[in-house]
Amino acid sequence: MRLAVWRDRLSHAGKSFAKFMAPAAPPPSPMPAPQQLGDIDLRAIWRALVRQRKWVIVPTAAMFVLAMIGVNVVSPRYKSEARILIDGRENVFLRPNGERSEERTALDAEAVTSQVQLLLSRDLAREVIRKNHLEQLPEFDPVLRGISPLKTLLALFGIGRDPFNMSPEERVLDAYYERLTAYAVDKSRVMVIEFQSRDPELAAQVANSIADEYLVFQQAARQDQAKSAGQWLSGEIDSLRKKVADAEDRVEAFRSKSNLFIGTNSTSLSNQQLGELNTQLNNARGLKSDAESRARAIRDMLQTGKPIEAAEVLNSELVRRLAEQRVTLRAQLAEQSSTLLDQHPRIKELKAQIADLDRQMRDEASKISRSLENDARIAGARVDGLNASLDQLKKQATSTNGQDVQLRALEREAKAQRDLLESYLAKYREATTRENIDAAPADGRIISRAIVSNTPAFPKKLPIVLIATLAMLMLTGGYVVTAELLRMTAPRTGFDAAIGDVSLRDMHPRMGVGVSEVDQLADELRREGEFARKITVIGARQEESVTLTALTLARSLSRGGKVVLVDLSMISPTLKAVSIDPAAPGLTDLMNGSASFGQIITRDRLSNLHLIGAGRVPDRSALQSPRLGMAIDALLRAYDHVVLDAGTAVDLPSALIAAQAHAVIVPAPDISMSARTAMRDQLLASGFIAVTILNAPASMPAIGAAGERVAAA
Repeated sequence: MRLAVWRDRLSHAGKSFAKFMAPAAPPPSPMPAPQQLGDIDLRAIWRALVRQRKWVIVPTAAMFVLAMIGVNVVSPRYKSEARILIDGRENVFLRPNGERSEERTALDAEAVTSQVQLLLSRDLAREVIRKNHLEQLPEFDPVLRGISPLKTLLALFGIGRDPFNMSPEERVLDAYYERLTAYAVDKSRVMVIEFQSRDPELAAQVANSIADEYLVFQQAARQDQAKSAGQWLSGEIDSLRKKVADAEDRVEAFRSKSNLFIGTNSTSLSNQQLGELNTQLNNARGLKSDAESRARAIRDMLQTGKPIEAAEVLNSELVRRLAEQRVTLRAQLAEQSSTLLDQHPRIKELKAQIADLDRQMRDEASKISRSLENDARIAGARVDGLNASLDQLKKQATSTNGQDVQLRALEREAKAQRDLLESYLAKYREATTRENIDAAPADGRIISRAIVSNTPAFPKKLPIVLIATLAMLMLTGGYVVTAELLRMTAPRTGFDAAIGDVSLRDMHPRMGVGVSEVDQLADELRREGEFARKITVIGARQEESVTLTALTLARSLSRGGKVVLVDLSMISPTLKAVSIDPAAPGLTDLMNGSASFGQIITRDRLSNLHLIGAGRVPDRSALQSPRLGMAIDALLRAYDHVVLDAGTAVDLPSALIAAQAHAVIVPAPDISMSARTAMRDQLLASGFIAVTILNAPASMPAIGAAGERVAAA
């Protein structure tokens, strides 16, 4: 395979690396195990605080003194408070007639919030400022105090606004709103007005003035509403008057054209005539029937010879005189009959006179009967005439029904326009009346007026001093603690940083070019991004220089991202020496299933680099497991860079170390340029996406066999 070819070239390209000098050293005295990364030594932090106590106490005391001076130098502000209840009250007598029996609905939360915004309106603010002459006070117009160099300088840097670049109204309004607070009390319809000022009397005066002006604004709004309604109604009334006049003119014109005139009781003439004719007809029929009945009764009395007792006969003057004479003659007959016989001439004369009187009375009754019969015939003729007139009027009424329907439609339209005009006139009178009322009730009333307060609302001396002092104490203490934590966790150079308290025994006999070449390579790999996530470090011989180069490169990369170094050589003790947990399991333990991923990853003592060692009992046969490729793929998904320490890459699968990898070669020192070129071409042909051949290994002290102590970077 191609990997075998370039492995031979690496092994025979030049002289082998000089062996590191590592003379035996006496075993070090037992030292306490270094504290693992992530643990915090609270006792060390406390000792640092005690040691640096002057940097905590002095600034805190200074801040306490400055806060005391500041709260006593700042001009105090006094706050006064007024409260308004929004009850939506209204005099029932000022409501329209149709709404006096209705209950007004309660105000909701949105309505109360809207009233709070009215308290904060600019129109109300301008009126309060004008009435209280706030524009003449230096407290509200800073320009009256003169030029402030500090504010001018801050305005140049965009911090704050220069008062001289603002209009006088803007300056006063800004100061006014800075001191005003208006809000609604939760779950109530009460609004609170708070105003602050350096003058306690002015604070109370302005708070009460805001409440009073709010009520004035409410009353003015109601009057304006009534005025605008009256103006609108006035225009509508003028228009309606014209419409009503036009409608009534159309009604009269149609009535005149159709002869549908109105008689008494608001009825048409035709209907009235029909009624009158019908009444006359009924009367005529009654007269006819009555005359016929009386004539028939008298005739029956005459035929049967019964006494004539009809009222018409008895009431006749002639019959009455004849009856009186008959009574007189009967009296004489009775008187004479007592002394004379029936055949006496006097008796016969009296009886003849009485019979003549009876005949005259019957003749008079007969005349009365004939008179009644004549009256009946006259009444019958009148009935016939009235029936003819009634029939004629019925025909005429039938012909005018359609015109009457049209007339009623026109009358309804005219009546609707008239009713609307009357309702508008009533509303117009109510609107003008409400407009002229100067004491119209507002939606709220003042339930608590502001009073003068002698206790400053600002500054709160004790809270400000305590907060400033505690803030400085926490700031200085935090600074000391942070510095101590950074010192405990920062990378340290020299032997003590790598091994702890163990003294330096041996140093590397040779120093290469240094770490500058590796650092430059790390920068280039960072710039390549996704094309340099997998980095394979290979050397000509299985020496510590390969592991040291991989460790130096991985540490340099870890300064800019998450990096893990994987030991595939399985023979170098360097990674165990720099690990915070030298006894941690590694790749061999992961492959045989005795350890998990989280257990095999440890951390470098000197950097943020993560390490994966060979394992407790290294076994190179485990490198042939297919699970190793899966583990490296998983690392590529979790880390920005995965650095593989491949040693000489002997018996390692080419797909494992070359696929999508950037090769970093540690060659023999005297390798020629032509050999470098051929080596790069062969490596690229074997599957690497890029190849970098170093000039020399990294100049880091080597860590020899177990028990040796060497310096670290």
